[in-house]
Amino acid sequence: MTAILWIINILLAVAFLGAGVMKVSQPKDRLQANGMNWAENTSQGAVKALGTAEILGALGLILPKAFGIAAWLTPLTALCLLGVMVGAVATHLRRKEQYSQALILGILALVSTVLGFATL
Repeated sequence: MTAILWIINILLAVAFLGAGVMKVSQPKDRLQANGMNWAENTSQGAVKALGTAEILGALGLILPKAFGIAAWLTPLTALCLLGVMVGAVATHLRRKEQYSQALILGILALVSTVLGFATL
C-alpha cells in the first residue's frame, strides 16, 4: 500500500508543481492565452497565491513522508489539495468548461488522503 501511495503522491506532486510554477511565473494574460480562461475573472494576486499553494502542496506531498518528520502532514496536504480541486471543478462547471483534469487530480488527492492516513 505504501508503494501505491508513493506513486500517487509523485504523480500529484509533478502535476501540482508544474501548474503552480506556471501560475507563479507567467502573467495572467499569458495564462489565459494558454487556455486557462478562468483567470480572466481572477486577480493577478489570487492567481499567484493559488500557484504558490500548489507548489507548497507538491512539496508537502513528498517531503514530510520522505524525511519521516511530521509524516502526518503528507495526508493533510493531500486533503488540502483535494479542497483546491473541488474548487477547480466547481469553477469549471460554473463556466461550462472542461473539468475532467481537475476531477482526476481531486480523486487522486482523495485516494492519497485515505492511504496516507491509513499508513501512518
